[in-house]
Amino acid sequence: MTKIICLIDDDPIYQIITKKIIQKSEKASKIMSFVNGAEAIDGLIGLIHKPDEFPDIILLDIEMPIMDGWHFMERFEKIKAMFPKETAIYIVSSSIASSDKEKSKTYKGILGYFTKPIAFQDVLEIAKANGGH
Repeated sequence: MTKIICLIDDDPIYQIITKKIIQKSEKASKIMSFVNGAEAIDGLIGLIHKPDEFPDIILLDIEMPIMDGWHFMERFEKIKAMFPKETAIYIVSSSIASSDKEKSKTYKGILGYFTKPIAFQDVLEIAKANGGH
């Protein structure tokens, strides 16, 4: 079963590389992307009545302009009840700070923390954990 995967990251080169890794994994039927948390919230709200297009998995960066990953999570937690399905969120960050890893554990919606760059094996692991094969 393939998934809709959403990247939220302000680095265009990282987005290109990650999309290629996800495509190679053959675990995504669709890949969507946003350059910051505010754009992502607006995009997700726009999909409320389109459950077939809503992401199953979000790969979220922490450090972004306008709205960072933590502010995205605060906003997401407040409005997630109106979304058409559960979404698994994983932090993918260049931060190796243990404080960020610990903070990620305080959000019920965050299922894991990966250090950039995400690896092919990580994508397979995320897909498998979320009903993929």
